[in-house]
Amino acid sequence: MSSDTERAGTDQDRPATDGDSAPASAPAVRRRRFPIPALLDQAFFVLGGVAATLLAVVLVTDGVRSGWAQIGFYVAVWVLVAYLVLPRLHRILTRLYVPDYFIGRARTSDGLLGDPVNLAFQGSDAQLVHAMTSSGWTRADEVTVRSSRRIITATLTRRSYHRAPVSPLFVFGRQQDVAFQQEVAGNPGKRHHVRFWRCPENWFLPGGFPVEWVAAGTFDRSVGLSLFTLQVTHKISPDTDQERDHIVASLREHHPEATVDVIQDFSTGYHSRNGGGDSIVTDGDLPVVDLRAIPLPSGAAGRDAIAPVAATELAGALGTSSATVLRRPVTTHVGALMLVARGLAYALQAVLLLAGAASLDDLTWLDGGTATAGGSTLDEASTRPIAAALLGAATLLWLLLGALVLRGSGTARLLALSSSLLSTITAFAAVLQGGAAISLQTNLGSVAFDILVLLALSSRSSRDYAAAKSRLRAGSRSRRAARGRTG
Repeated sequence: MSSDTERAGTDQDRPATDGDSAPASAPAVRRRRFPIPALLDQAFFVLGGVAATLLAVVLVTDGVRSGWAQIGFYVAVWVLVAYLVLPRLHRILTRLYVPDYFIGRARTSDGLLGDPVNLAFQGSDAQLVHAMTSSGWTRADEVTVRSSRRIITATLTRRSYHRAPVSPLFVFGRQQDVAFQQEVAGNPGKRHHVRFWRCPENWFLPGGFPVEWVAAGTFDRSVGLSLFTLQVTHKISPDTDQERDHIVASLREHHPEATVDVIQDFSTGYHSRNGGGDSIVTDGDLPVVDLRAIPLPSGAAGRDAIAPVAATELAGALGTSSATVLRRPVTTHVGALMLVARGLAYALQAVLLLAGAASLDDLTWLDGGTATAGGSTLDEASTRPIAAALLGAATLLWLLLGALVLRGSGTARLLALSSSLLSTITAFAAVLQGGAAISLQTNLGSVAFDILVLLALSSRSSRDYAAAKSRLRAGSRSRRAARGRTG
């Protein structure tokens, strides 16, 4: 690949820092402390993965016992393993062995190493968006339930979806700020695409090169199953350098005023695999594209602004401005919906109980359909109103809990996680003590429900959303208090 210069700078170009001179003495090592909520989150995260693995074992055992006569067992086991068990196990393990700092590779939401970072840019967000869109690239939609459903339909029917979303990859602890793509022959299964991450303020590439954006460009060649998680995903072409050069060539063709400096051997050339298990090959060079000389059309600065994405660790993005958009993640929606569903299930039980369509024997939390008070046995007729009242209280509790989780309450999320974990432990402990096996004929549905709540609300996205909302509410209270003091 041709370049204007072999390197984007020299050591003299790097600003002097305190680290350039030898310290007089080694700094004291400060022990990292974890607050109790963070430790609880870690525990819920790991135990959720263990519970999901046990649920997969239960499903397989139940399927073998029934002879796998129903295709639903195959589908249920695949969905559970591919979308819940393996991603959670990968996430737990990669926290131990994958470094959290910049190494020239993006990471998947499961923590696996993803696509190589093979481009860097200088320029404002408006210049970036204008340069890409005027060079034949289309800005990709955000990943939502609607866009996900649309890309599945478009892929199956082979209909064009030129704004199809790309899966999230993470650099600097957050997913891409923006992505662009070029669909090939109207087939959403084949496309050029590139993700961009805004660099932290005063951040430098290894070697001391200042840039404002880093990017990862690859070519989707087909749709298939991930080698590491068995999920349905796009499969990329191994030659990532070819896609890198295609992106640069398209920009220079339409914007000759853009300059390109290449950092030779930015990383060692290597053969590896990305988070989907696809082979990747790169020579290790990193083009740095300078877009600052590109003139902007009138009004482009405001129209093409890229809203900052909230960082995974809440560092940086939460303090950018009060206009930072905090999108409620799908996992929080799912967790809250399941809590509401549990409340409605209790309400239905109460109605059926009062109507005489259900007996106390149907309520597993009552022993044999009777209860005792003060040593006297109550008959079913006397117990029904009491049981219905308890069910009504449980209904209100779970509906309130679901609403608070949806609102981003960290306390409600921890309460829901604690309840689901306690129920799951109780169910498996009963089996170990000689009780009935967990199966479709007993309590498999209830156990699966608790484990799904545990997985959804212990996810990183749900945790970060609750923490972000808590920080924003605290900031709002502080501002109101400050206005009250000055007023």
